[in-house]
Amino acid sequence: MSERASRSEGRSGPTPPITIEGEPHLHELAPQVDIPAAVVERLRSATRHREDTTAEWGRDWWPLAMKWALEGGVPGLPAFVATPESTAEVAAVLRICNEARVPVTAAGGRSGVCGASVPVHGGVVLDLTQMAGIVGVDDVSATVDVLPGTFGDDFEDALRRTANLTCGHWPQSIALSTVGGWLACRGAGQLSTRYGKIEDIVVGLEVVLADGTVIETGGAPRAAAGPDLTQLFVGSEGTLGIITRATLRAHPVPDGRRTGAWGFATFADGLEACRRILRRGATPAVLRLYDAAEANRSYQTGDQAVLLVMDEADPALVDATFTVVEHETGDATRLDAALVDQWWGHRNEVSALEALTRRGYVVDTMEIAGPWSALPRIYERTVAALQSVPGTVAATAHQSHAYTDGACLYFTFAAKPEPDERERYYVAAWDAAQRAVLDEGGALSHHHGVGLNRSRFVAQALGGGLDVLASVKQALDPNGILNPGKLGLPDPFGPVRWPG
Repeated sequence: MSERASRSEGRSGPTPPITIEGEPHLHELAPQVDIPAAVVERLRSATRHREDTTAEWGRDWWPLAMKWALEGGVPGLPAFVATPESTAEVAAVLRICNEARVPVTAAGGRSGVCGASVPVHGGVVLDLTQMAGIVGVDDVSATVDVLPGTFGDDFEDALRRTANLTCGHWPQSIALSTVGGWLACRGAGQLSTRYGKIEDIVVGLEVVLADGTVIETGGAPRAAAGPDLTQLFVGSEGTLGIITRATLRAHPVPDGRRTGAWGFATFADGLEACRRILRRGATPAVLRLYDAAEANRSYQTGDQAVLLVMDEADPALVDATFTVVEHETGDATRLDAALVDQWWGHRNEVSALEALTRRGYVVDTMEIAGPWSALPRIYERTVAALQSVPGTVAATAHQSHAYTDGACLYFTFAAKPEPDERERYYVAAWDAAQRAVLDEGGALSHHHGVGLNRSRFVAQALGGGLDVLASVKQALDPNGILNPGKLGLPDPFGPVRWPG
């Protein structure tokens, strides 16, 4: 079967994070690149494009850029917005830009919160949302071929409706994000403990390189034909190539579901219970542990850490999973399972960020991953680091994605500094928290990626591996046109000035 999801079905494009107030202007972060008129004409002939190039194409959901928007500022202003509808058009754009040394920034739903899709040097934005829809399903093998500009909710709705399958990838941003964005930033869905992150779900890719060459990677369940080239592009944030099609693993829509909730005296006690559950081989779709402050803010549960558990699968698997969960939470306080449904009903709400930004708050989240042995001290040190930054009014965390060897911690922090101190606070908070995580052996990011916001930490995170990544970049994109200024990679168009 095949189906093409239509952009006319109630979806005109990406969802803006906040209204740009007044006349938009560039909040310049890096040198801007001029596109010669002759190159623009070649681009117009090679691809569909937008005549109304606006400031909307120069930003994503990066919280710092939301603050600038209240003053009319945007972190990027593209000179040309291409809207290709085929791989051939993508290849044509890249060939022209590579020859002319024009930067190209791929964009989908632009729901990222780290500035990854911001065209910091201007140039060309490659809007992939017109390349949307499911193009094929192999029901026997349970795989689906999908185009990169397909919004997440459209994708899941179509897959369930036409094939009774699901990929199980449900990020909070599912209605704001696209399949290509999930792959580009190595995203995770809220049910990842059951279904895996996107790098576990992807089977193969079609990718266009900087010079317009089209390649295909993967396609087999497993292979031993050299390094896995699919994983080279997953998480590369559009710096190594442009993803134009993906093959993903799917599963029958589950008919078993069960929920439960427990309270623990400390966050560390809850982490230990999660570790034991995974160690025994149970993989509930949701294994979500809040520290006491965050739990009480959301659920009014007092001074206890709160664990929410939900599983969906074949009923026999759900029963087996909950046998393990209930055994390993035996000493904890049993709470009302309705807390899970309360979270489920509001899990995708994102309106609070705009409301708090308009009220003068600086709010952001930082998700990381670490081994079980290090998670308690990563939690304690990172919360303390955030609280030590003058102006912090809240610093909390929850554990949201778990594995046999470790888990993701998701920190939330907030402050209400004076207007002229907001950038300084933002940078100081990120510096304090991210350095604390890295010093304790945690990973730089679990699923939000690097983008602009984390680029200054990549050298510490990767060490000598950054030189290897830069060598790969040089080999695949020698002119450095693909999403320059990101991932801490060398930038031929000039340095990015970090705000603050």
